[in-house]
This record gives sequence, C-alpha cells and structure tokens, in this order.
Amino acid sequence: MADLVATTRRCDQPADLLHFAGHDGLLFTRAGVGFAGRGVAIRGPVEEVTAALGAMKVDDPLDRPGSGPLAFGTIPFLPGAAGELVVPRCVLARAEDGTAWLTTIDGPGDGTSTCGPGGDDPEHTLPSRYDVISSRPPADWCDAVATATARIRAGVLDKVVLAREVVVTADAPIPVGAVLARLRASYAGCFVFAVDGFVGASPELLVGRAGDQVRAQPMAGTTARRGDPEADARAAAALFASPTYRHEHQVTIDMVHDTLLAFSSYLDDEPEPSVVTLANVAHLATTVVGRLSHPPASVLELVAALHPTPAVCGRPRAAALDLIAELEALDRGRYAGTVGWVDGQGNGQWAVSIRCAQVEGATARVFAGNGIVGDSDPSTELAETRAKLQALLGAIVRP
Repeated sequence: MADLVATTRRCDQPADLLHFAGHDGLLFTRAGVGFAGRGVAIRGPVEEVTAALGAMKVDDPLDRPGSGPLAFGTIPFLPGAAGELVVPRCVLARAEDGTAWLTTIDGPGDGTSTCGPGGDDPEHTLPSRYDVISSRPPADWCDAVATATARIRAGVLDKVVLAREVVVTADAPIPVGAVLARLRASYAGCFVFAVDGFVGASPELLVGRAGDQVRAQPMAGTTARRGDPEADARAAAALFASPTYRHEHQVTIDMVHDTLLAFSSYLDDEPEPSVVTLANVAHLATTVVGRLSHPPASVLELVAALHPTPAVCGRPRAAALDLIAELEALDRGRYAGTVGWVDGQGNGQWAVSIRCAQVEGATARVFAGNGIVGDSDPSTELAETRAKLQALLGAIVRP
C-alpha cells in the first residue's frame, strides 16, 4: 500500500456521477454533488484503510475536502460490528461550487484500473416478475410495538426503534443502476448511495466534517404524505405540533448536540425543528453546526461517538439494544448503520443508512423502522413503516 500514488486533476467537462458509477461502482451523492468511484485500490477494515490513506503519496493541486485519495464505506448498525472502507482506483467528484475533479490511484491493487464510466444495466436481463413478501407477519410486528410501549411506560427505557424487513425476489438480477437513477429522480434532496450492493436514498446526515467545520442534521418524527397539498399541509402541521413526535425528536437532538459538543469549540442548533418533506413522507429535522477544537477530530471519530443515535436505536442505548434483540427478530446488517466517505485528512460526510436495501442478484432485502415511545399506536406505526418502505419498493419493483 505504501507504493500507491493518488493523482488529482480538475475536470472541465465531467461525466454524470451516477453514469460514472454505473451498475457496479460506488456512489455517494446529493443534488448532483458528491463522489462516484470505480475499481478497487484498497479494501479492508476501517482502521487499516484510514492508515493507508494517510500514508499514500499524493499529487493534489486542488487540496480541498474530498480531493486526493478517498474511501467509501459502511458501518453496520450494531455497536462494535466491523465496518469496511473501499478506496477506488478512480473517483469522480463534484463540489457545491461546481468544481469537479478526477482522482486516480496507481500501484498494486486488484487489477481493476479502468476510469471509464460504468455504463447502464444490461437490458436483456431486466426482471419482468417480482414477489414481495414481509419477513414477519404485520400483526406480529404490531404485537412487538405494543410490548415495547408497555416497557417504556413501565420506565425501562425512553424510546426504542423497531424495524421491519420486506424481501423482493425477481426473475432476473435487479438492475442496481436503474434503481439508483429512480431514487435520484424521486429523492433529489437525499443522499443517494451504493456500496457493494447496499443502495438507498437517506435524508439524514449523521455528521459531516470539512476542515474544522462540523455539521449534522438529525431527524426523528415522521408522517406519511398522500399527494394532496391540503392533506399534506395538515399532516405536516400535526407532526410539528405533536407532543409525541416532538419528544421523540428532542431525544435525538439532545444526544447529537451533547456528543458533538465534547469535540467542539463552538456548537449551535436551530431553536425549533423544521419539517423536511420527501416524496412519500415528512420528517422533523434540526440542523446542528459548529467548529471543532484543534486538532479537529476525524469524521470517523465523530461517527464512532454518535452511532447509533436514538433515531435508529433508542434511549438509553443499552436498554434499547437489548429490547431490539428481544423483539425485532431481524438481522439489520448495514441497515440503520451509516454510509459515507472519508479522505486522507479526516474530512467526510456520513449519512444514516435508512431508506435502503441490500441487493444481491435477483433478491433485495428492504428495511424500514420507527421510533417507539410510550404512547405510540401499533397500527399507526405499521402504516408509517409502509410509507417508508415505498421509497425503495417503488424504485425496485418496476414491471
């Protein structure tokens, strides 16, 4: 790895990020800004790959967050579970100011060195039939929610997040490139990502670091949208006014603020949450911004301190993890973990891994979860998971 050399050059007419990644590349983008990768220069555990990034020889006249060598990665939901980073042979990047660049890595690797666009899914193999099955009967999941609310009212914990899984089986490999294109079109304000078959469109920034600047946008509290402007406006107003959802949201904000404050010289968050609307749901969200103390912590240090937040786990964390293990009957894997990128200087962005699916050939595991508090209603929570599942099901199931 010490022989690897990363070279970054500005692009005047860059390719589209999604097209560059193709159906088998790496992607992390929002609103046209972000990164697409192809090939593999390094793959391995987080600590090993971050050390290799720091040791790599670099030719980078841009010298800005995300230029030079960069790794994409995922970290599973369970605390302590091993995450993995991938340094691509080629990374195409586009910044918010319109600047674009290509980073290539030369030296030993897996032999995949092409920097050309990845291309589209092969049309002759597109599925024509899909079977969609819930891994657990909805009534059983509602019983688990009722058990959780009883534990919360008894004082065992304040909140727990319970998830559901739906399995899609097609008669041909599911076209990952087409799924990503549909997600980008329908969820332009979300982080659209693809890492080794793990795809999704997450609305929630766990944490981002650029130099000494830190930013997070926790989300908790959700309502379904119906496509009728007046009904959606009423639902958004009810979400904002709901004591249940406001409490659920504040639990997450307090944890994120208190955790980041330990790394920061200055930190501030919005006094009131905003309602973020997506194609199928609306969320309560609060932006947290600040400056990190010097020397600034790596974005991966911040990720390790924050994850999992109450928005995907619950509070207290240990009690919530125990209840999830007891009631959920599900191996979350990378769902409700975090996905993002990190460069050699510790800059990066990591999103919460929600609105996502694990695609393997003709099968996709699709996930959604809800925050449960003492007065949560099981049938309402079930309906909310169905609305969240539609984000991926609508992108995957296309006869």
